[in-house]
Amino acid sequence: MDEYFKDNLASWDERAPAHAASPDYAVQQFVDDPAFLSHVVQFDLPLLGDITGLRGVHLQCHIGTDTVSLARLGARMTGLDFSPASIEQARNIAQRIDADVNFVVSDVYDAVEALGGEQCDFVFTGIGALCWLPDVEKWAQVVSALLAPGGRLFLREGHPVLWSIDEERADGALVVDFPYFQTTQPLTYDDGGTYVATDVEFVHNRSHTWNHGLGEVITALIGQGLVIDSLVEHTSVPWEALPGRVAKGADGEWQLTERHERLPLTYTLKAHRPLV
Repeated sequence: MDEYFKDNLASWDERAPAHAASPDYAVQQFVDDPAFLSHVVQFDLPLLGDITGLRGVHLQCHIGTDTVSLARLGARMTGLDFSPASIEQARNIAQRIDADVNFVVSDVYDAVEALGGEQCDFVFTGIGALCWLPDVEKWAQVVSALLAPGGRLFLREGHPVLWSIDEERADGALVVDFPYFQTTQPLTYDDGGTYVATDVEFVHNRSHTWNHGLGEVITALIGQGLVIDSLVEHTSVPWEALPGRVAKGADGEWQLTERHERLPLTYTLKAHRPLV
């Protein structure tokens, strides 16, 4: 296990209980309202399509709120994440709301073996996932191997342009200062915070991320024989990605306060594996 993996695992293991307790993940709303869906999945609905009865795998599912939301839409879901603490929280949430979801501890690159080689109809990769992976081609190989013929991929992710912007610029300027393309060495951070509201003070704060350009993601999927069905770029993101330069809308998404059409913040990509 390399140091990058160890650092990221320690960070996510420590943050999982705090995330589950944070109002931003709305666990109590899941308990109180059997029809409640996570904000991420609510946003995805117009592009997601009907998933009733589909066998689905959610890669890098974290504490599983998106996974159980997909199950509430009728899919037969398995969630997979490398963090045992995250999967523990996911299983607890599923038990509390009586959701029939299977959760598996595994690194995403080992997902095919971890799931016993079973193929599915639907692979879901949620927002803020790919940036934790050093190699997008290996990810595409996993997606292709998991999909049955005719199966489809749904990916909503932070836009690589967003990841390349320096979010700490004091003057508020939008400046590209980090790699847009995948690099061998990651960007390394030492940040005691997290992206949800919490009073918890964390100890494991060193983490590592990699950016992946749109061309790299699309080419990796095409290289595995998948057909790209659509690519939609969005001007919003579900967290305060650029503090001081974004405002939260009525839909819960954040956009640039001024001239939001200047910058793509997220994108949705849909693809499928051909029948033959």
